[in-house]
Amino acid sequence: MGHGFKIHTQGPGLYEFTNDVARWLAGQTTGDGLLTLFVRHTSCSLLIQENADPEVQTDLQNFFHRLVPPTTDPAMSYLTHTYEGPDDMPAHIKAALLPVSLSIPVQSGQLVLGTWQGIYLFEHRNAPHTRHVAAHLGS
Repeated sequence: MGHGFKIHTQGPGLYEFTNDVARWLAGQTTGDGLLTLFVRHTSCSLLIQENADPEVQTDLQNFFHRLVPPTTDPAMSYLTHTYEGPDDMPAHIKAALLPVSLSIPVQSGQLVLGTWQGIYLFEHRNAPHTRHVAAHLGS
């Protein structure tokens, strides 16, 4: 069973869409399986991360910004792919470091996530985007 999710972003950050996935899943099965999510872009990522304290998302965003700053930072002067803006190539690097797909077990039609875990799209670009995440539920 395949499906897709559209996630509208407003710039860098983590955008939780766990509830959207759970709602879709509830209409698909009451059984067991494996859900695969895949983001169809090269400048954002998917994460399973804590959803209880928003400081976790802020700290992750700040860490990756510090790890891979924009091309306007002198430390990034070696990059050559700069014509799409100073955030573009760093976004590709972050997406290369982080997952672009997730596999989540499903039991009795429910996501098997920990108490404080949520599913996030991690936007790495500065401008708003509509991101597409493909979903496939296998048995």
